[in-house]
This record gives sequence, C-alpha cells and structure tokens, in this order.
Amino acid sequence: MATIVEKRDGQTIYRSPDTIDIPNVDLLTFLFDLPNERLRDDTILHVDAADPSRSITKSRLVKAVKQLAHTLRHRYNIRNGDVVQVIFTGHYMAPVVFYGIMAAGGSVASSSPSSSPSEVARQINLTESKMVICSPDIKALAVTGGTSAGLPDDCILYIGDSQEFQLFEAKSDKQLSLSGEELDWERVTDRTNLENTVGCFIYSSGTTGMPKAVKISHANMIAQALCITTPTIKYYHKDGPGMKFITLGHLPAAHISGLQAYIVNQTYMGGVVYWMKKFNFVDFIENIKKYKVNYMFSVPPIYLMIAKSPLVKDHLDSVDFALTGGAALGRETQVEAQKKMGRGKALLAQTWGLSETTAGFTLLPRHLTDDTGSVSMIVANCEARLVDDEGRDVEVGQPGEMLCRGPIITKGYYKNDKANQEAFVDGWFCTGDRLLFKDGKFYFVDRKKELIKYKGIQVAPAELEALLVTHPKIQDAAVIGVDGEGTELPRAYVVADKTQISAEEIQKWVADQVASYKKLRGGVVFIDAIPKSPSGKILRKDLRALVKREAGAKL
Repeated sequence: MATIVEKRDGQTIYRSPDTIDIPNVDLLTFLFDLPNERLRDDTILHVDAADPSRSITKSRLVKAVKQLAHTLRHRYNIRNGDVVQVIFTGHYMAPVVFYGIMAAGGSVASSSPSSSPSEVARQINLTESKMVICSPDIKALAVTGGTSAGLPDDCILYIGDSQEFQLFEAKSDKQLSLSGEELDWERVTDRTNLENTVGCFIYSSGTTGMPKAVKISHANMIAQALCITTPTIKYYHKDGPGMKFITLGHLPAAHISGLQAYIVNQTYMGGVVYWMKKFNFVDFIENIKKYKVNYMFSVPPIYLMIAKSPLVKDHLDSVDFALTGGAALGRETQVEAQKKMGRGKALLAQTWGLSETTAGFTLLPRHLTDDTGSVSMIVANCEARLVDDEGRDVEVGQPGEMLCRGPIITKGYYKNDKANQEAFVDGWFCTGDRLLFKDGKFYFVDRKKELIKYKGIQVAPAELEALLVTHPKIQDAAVIGVDGEGTELPRAYVVADKTQISAEEIQKWVADQVASYKKLRGGVVFIDAIPKSPSGKILRKDLRALVKREAGAKL
C-alpha cells in the first residue's frame, strides 16, 4: 500500500493506490440491509461494561430504532431536515437514539457531556434543534441547556437504564409510552441526495475561530467506514470468518472519532462495543482484560498513561491492533505503549484526521509496521496536497499545509458561508495542519492556526478570549496552548490588576462557565499588554517565546 505521488496540472498529488466501491445507499441501509456475513440478527453489538447482562443484538437494535423513529415522527413531528440534539456519556443504548433519529428522517447534533449549559443552549440554537435526548446521568444539563434555548419541557428527554429501551421527560421523570408501531426508514439511492443529507452535526472550531457545526453526510460516514475498516477486515478475515472485533467504548460519542468508531464502523465490522459510562484508567485496563478487547482506538494521553503506568501488567495482552488519533503521539511513547499490548506483538498505529474528514484520513494497514512516529498513509479514494502559505505546492519532503479531498470530506459548516469560503479552495479542504511526506508516510509537524488540542479535543482560543474580556476586572486577554504531559493545556495571558483579582479566581470563574476540557489548566499569567500587530491580531508567537523564556529560567 505505497502512497502514489504524481504531478497533475502543476500540482503535487498524494493518493492511495487503492480504490473501494462505495454503495449509493443511506447509512441505515448500508449497516442493516446490505449482505454482511459478519452481522447476523443475533450478533451482540453493544454491551454495558459495568453490567454485561445488559446488551443489545442487531435484531433488537433495529426493532427499537424503528419504534423510536415512529415515536419521533408521530409524537414530535421529526421529519427530513429536522435536527435532534443528543448528549451522552457512554451508554450501550446510545446507538438506538442515533439511528432512531436518522430513521425518522432527522439529523443528529451531538453535544459533549462536559459542555456547560450555556454551551448546550448555543449549540441547540446554532443547529436549530427541535428537541434534546440525553443519557440519564446528565439530564440536569439537558434541562438547563434546553430550557435556556427555549425548548418546551416535553421536548427534553432522557433514556432509561433498563434492559428495554425507555424514554422519560427530563424535567418531570414521566415515562413515555413508546410506540408499539414501527417506522421503517426511507431507502435513498440518489448519490447527490446522499452527499447532501446530513446524518450528524459535529461541533468543531473548524480550522480556527468560534465553534461551528460540521455537516457529516450519510455518504461521508459510509465512505469513512469502508476506507478505515476494509484493510482491517481483509487482514483478519482473509481466509474466511476470522477474529471477532471486540472494543471498549471509552471516548465521547459527541466527537467524530467516538461516534464513527463505536456507532458506525464497529457495527459494520460485526464487532461488539463494551461501553464505559465514564473514563477511569483502572476500570479501563481492567475492562480490556475482562472482555479480551483486541481492537481499540484511543487518544495520546491515554496511551501515555499506558506507557508510564506501573498498573499495566498483563491487562492489554489481548489487544492485537490499536489506533491513536486526535493529536500527535510522540514516537517514544508510541513504542513504549506498544510494548505493553499483545505481549509486545500488537500494532499501535497513528491516524490523522479531523471532524471535517469524518475522522481518519490516514491509516496504517495491520500487515505493516512503523516505529518512526508517522501518522501513516492516506486511505483509499482520497487525495492530498501539501502547500505553503501562498497555496503553492511544496517540494516532496518539505512541510506544508495539508489539503484534502475525497468522499469522507464534509460539505462544510452549517449556515456559515464565511467559514466555508475560508476552508475550501478549488474543491480542496484546507485543514490548517502542517505535515510532511517522507519515505511513503506522512508526519505531523504543527498547526498552521492557533487551535489548542487538549487530549485530542479542540479548544478555540478565540472563544476563551471572548469570555475572559467580559470579566469587569480583565482589560485584555490572549490564550495559547502550553505543553502538558502528552497534550496541550490552555493558558491565559491577562491584562488586569493583580491586587483586584487572582489567577486562581480567574481560573475558577472560567471553569464555572465552560466545558471541562476548556479549563485554563495551563494557568493564568499577568502581563502588562497583549502583543498585537498593527491590525489588532494577537501575536501568539510572542507569547510562545515568553513561555520558552519562562521554561529556560526554571532550568
């Protein structure tokens, strides 16, 4: 699977030599109707890791999906083009909700369970969601956020915790009687329709700026499933039925990686997901051992814990193939973590991608190995370029901004023409990430823009800056990311009177208003003035230089 590099119309194009046929069907038809020898009616797909007696098979899943779709259509009037907000911690019944919304003709808009109520309200208004459905442990967040957005009480629901799928009104705890009737989903085969019908919205900061709603189509999710899983299925099932894919659901389904990996890809692979309600490292490694997890996707901070923790002994012996994404993983950490998996024989490979690429744009096939710290090779059906700041293709081996195109690329951001014009140039999606190509693989260099990635989750400095300057005792502010162990931590530089407000007070004030991953874990530093260009742009490079000087002074 060598990457092909070719000159075309004065451009340097990088592409995979592989092509995969992508069927012209909707997502639910792709997953549940098309012939799939790995997926039988009695195949167990989703299990509660804390109580494995609670599980759901394909046949029960499809029945519950159709009943929920009937309820959404006939009680809540959810139809084509309508949006339903979902907020979930790890719950084995979450796929019923995701698929049920799509079966009713709607689109899923997925909020992080660590969002603040005001963030949930903004997201509901951004996508014009008609209702909210959440997991039972965060109904208070759904009620506060949904009410702030103007949703009526009977449109804010949570699912039950029983073996059967249940719905309750979040404010009153009144159980709803689900329709005994079923609504089958509409089969769609028109390619243009599939490319433009939004299956889900993922809230992202794009390549820079305030949060946006990324439109992920049915066609995007099907293409992503095929591009990522086909090489893996071929490797493990080359001589007929092979390894049963067992994974642990520990990443938020609000983010494209968790949603695509657990709710789409794993179903297509006929695998089972053991869902953890919340991540805890001890439970994480114990569950991997207990359920003999052999296929997993996680993020660099977790692999860093695996590499360094003395608690990890034989817990990961069952793992054969592991993927990491969301941020760059250092080569040394990758090697050390890999030693603890599969008795040292597993493969830990890096992927690279964004919400806008429906997760992974690169993949290392299982039959290959890599210990160089690369982010692997482009997946099938996709192409890339590397360009300089003027949009000119750089020489092979030189770093440049990654431009992408292919069937997994989003059609853009919902109702945001300005962001779409900035992100797309002549059919290419401009990622804002700088990579280089060497020896057949891609290597992550840095981000062209200022986005901070805390444990793989995007944090927009502009959003935190806009919040900070609303404080009456803060005159000006800038936010950058500083190095933490295996991740970036948001740090604020503020212009304020230290006798009037402390750094700790500022951190707490921000923490009370934002999602957990946006907290100022990198600290608050007082400064006389925020360095800015004549046009008013914050000179973040000056702040980064200040960080380096501070680090040097401590040596």
